[in-house]
Amino acid sequence: MRWLLLVVGAAILAVVAAVIIVMPSSDEPAPTAASSTPKPSVTEPTPKVSKFTDPCGTFETKERAPYAVTGYWITPKSNPCTWRSQLEEIHSVGGDTIIRIGYGLQFRTVSDSGEIMTRDGELDPLYKACEEDGLTCHDAAERDLRKANPGNRIGRTYVYRTDEAYGPNLFRCPQMEHPIKAGKRIYYRLITQPDGSDDATCDFSGKATSYDLILVAGSEEDSLAKLLDLGDQFGMRIFPALPLAPRDPATPTRAYKKHLGTLTTLTRRILQDYGVRFANRDSLGGVYQPFEVQMAATLATNPTLEVYADQHTIVEQELGKPILISPYMDARKRVPFGQSPKQVAEAFKALAKTGVGIIAPQDSRGTGKVGLFWPDQRDDEVDERLRPMVGESTNGTAYYGSTRDYYREMSAARAEMVAAGFQVDLWANVEAFEPSGKEPCAPQGTRGKTDKKRLDQAVTMAGRYVQKVVSYMWSDFMTCGTPSLEKEITTDWRRPIAVDAIRKARDVQDGVEVRGYNFRDSTVTITWPGGTKDLSVPAVGWLDETRQEGLPEGMVTAWVPFDWTQVQAGEWVQITVKGPSGQATTEPLHVRIVT
Repeated sequence: MRWLLLVVGAAILAVVAAVIIVMPSSDEPAPTAASSTPKPSVTEPTPKVSKFTDPCGTFETKERAPYAVTGYWITPKSNPCTWRSQLEEIHSVGGDTIIRIGYGLQFRTVSDSGEIMTRDGELDPLYKACEEDGLTCHDAAERDLRKANPGNRIGRTYVYRTDEAYGPNLFRCPQMEHPIKAGKRIYYRLITQPDGSDDATCDFSGKATSYDLILVAGSEEDSLAKLLDLGDQFGMRIFPALPLAPRDPATPTRAYKKHLGTLTTLTRRILQDYGVRFANRDSLGGVYQPFEVQMAATLATNPTLEVYADQHTIVEQELGKPILISPYMDARKRVPFGQSPKQVAEAFKALAKTGVGIIAPQDSRGTGKVGLFWPDQRDDEVDERLRPMVGESTNGTAYYGSTRDYYREMSAARAEMVAAGFQVDLWANVEAFEPSGKEPCAPQGTRGKTDKKRLDQAVTMAGRYVQKVVSYMWSDFMTCGTPSLEKEITTDWRRPIAVDAIRKARDVQDGVEVRGYNFRDSTVTITWPGGTKDLSVPAVGWLDETRQEGLPEGMVTAWVPFDWTQVQAGEWVQITVKGPSGQATTEPLHVRIVT
């Protein structure tokens, strides 16, 4: 990827965050390296049929309005028909990737009568039905351990809930571990070593010791198997969530090291089951680790990275598919934990070293932690919708940089890590909501609906620095309000989105190369202080719609001739693209020549 090799003065990069137009210094591609880290597939899945019918109804599997965002988070739903409706909606706007919100492993206390307590000290009704031989599941497990050796005991008890159903490969020692049927729910009893190891001998009669008990509250029917089946039908890849690590009570943003051994065991067991049942399923794109961390210069010391590293090793052994993580950024200057683009890039390197295959940083615009603006807009007032987070301020006063600055620095960091042998992709997770709204979209919280214009802007700012654009999240942010964001995309999907422009000669002609979406039969408009010029791509330029490795699906390249000598060095130029229907990019590119 030659744009990673463009040479721009370090002093300029430190002062401004821009799309700097320079002549490429080399046509050599970005370095690549072999690695044991599983690499996301670049082959796009295709639906099995154009539509299918089942007891939930008839569902179309065609793309009707393909948009630049091609992946979405979804939340688990109890109604099985909801999966079909959601995937149909997502695929119709070009989605090919589903990332599931998951559940957390939780340490729990137990009453004197062996009942599982909530974190608030109440009896947990979810585990009340878990009984064996008239005993609670906890007491029955301890009884069986003491039968093997009277000195054995359960030292710690953990719970994990899921809407999945597991097979026999979840268990390492069937004589001590097994499923427990109770009504419509299945509980899975796991007896584990506190340090995260598994004794291959399954000998509980030797030295008396303390064991951990993990009670998994599962389902009769496996939601993941159904979701993968739907992935096959719609031509989509599914990323189920791994167990979320317990949080440190003193610092909830960090994983609690005290419990990491048990988390490792649970992860290993689940992935052993996946490996037997799903390893060859094309619709299983990888797994998602939902524990979020802030991308900061101190991230390398965060124990959560131990979770990523341990789980990467297990996933590599059992599945050979990538782990996806989605950390967040905070560019605010007026908070003590705000980070510069270069600090975030260092955090990217630390994350890549854990072996994760996909890092999809949240653009953090929806939470108001980062803004969307160009370098020549640093003195402009912040977007009114951001004021709940940063007050009345200018972009430059409120933020260290724009999301574009951060993705550019992370792209350079990714190239460095790939050259060092780490196979890692950089995705952009654009947040499809606002910090607040009169009508909150989610059942909890105040976050409100955004609009397609702002989402287009977020895609623009991610630029050509990422390999894929995904969004948090479909339910409920894409479907709330009137019109919903989904409806806005459906009616406006043909609108061009320009993401990047560079000065580039073609043969003997000087010109400009523009990348983005929906450029067929388009017109590029260049506006500078001395004038404006409209250039028809089919009439005077060329369009390459071939997908290039390392760029998102749907991104194309247009070139038009332009004499840059008529623009004075250092002047800011705006570039827009208009389609044949008259729809033009809502966010112009702001670029300038540096001599």
